[in-house]
Amino acid sequence: MAVALVTGGTSGIGAEFARQLATRGWDIVLVARDLTRLDETATALRALGRDVEVLAADLGDRHDVDRVAERLADPTRPVDLLVNNAGFGMHTPLTSPDVAAHDLAFEVMCRAVLVLSGAAARAMRERGHGRIVNVSSTAGLMAMGSYSAIKAWVTSYSEGLSVELRGTGVGVTALLPGWVRTEFHQRAGIKSSSIPNALWLSTEQLVVACLRDVDKGKVISMPTLRYKVLMGLVRHAPKGAVRAASAAISSSRREPVGR
Repeated sequence: MAVALVTGGTSGIGAEFARQLATRGWDIVLVARDLTRLDETATALRALGRDVEVLAADLGDRHDVDRVAERLADPTRPVDLLVNNAGFGMHTPLTSPDVAAHDLAFEVMCRAVLVLSGAAARAMRERGHGRIVNVSSTAGLMAMGSYSAIKAWVTSYSEGLSVELRGTGVGVTALLPGWVRTEFHQRAGIKSSSIPNALWLSTEQLVVACLRDVDKGKVISMPTLRYKVLMGLVRHAPKGAVRAASAAISSSRREPVGR
């Protein structure tokens, strides 16, 4: 039976990956920090008739990351699909003297992706098959502080890993969502009313499109034609224009101080 491990699997995009994969007949390993939410999500997935394993882990803690990596490497319980989804928004200025928030973001969204993808890739390569999905962002094509820099790294890393694994039977896909209706934006203090309705995606349509791209072996998954067109323009626009657009988006989407 195929098994998928999903980090950040109790809410938003991660929970939707888990739900859709369970519906497809996959057994699930759920990874998240909150044990209560892990148990609640696992109960809902088990109602679909799937086996669900829960693994409480904080991916900002290197010991916990190593525990998840050990699970991915376990030859007696192979994982066929890894979804690196755990993450959070970043508004801390790049000039802030306190780099704690940047450190945590690097640990969760860069180092954990590196360690877990590596562990999964080695195990999958040995078996001759497997898939890795790293949730990046269209923000990685913009210039919006640490978050953009981190997601640019995730996309570039995923492309590099796909090259390294070429011919092994292991595929790698970087998912680049745009704005998706989840609790992510509320947690990050993003003023969602400033985003045009036409740019919002549901988690369901995002994950459906991504899994279709994974099945096709695509390295970059950017769901919907409107985002492909919009980000195509961003890629070819003058860098000064991209920076100006990034500044406008960053200033318009922050919640006012005190709210």
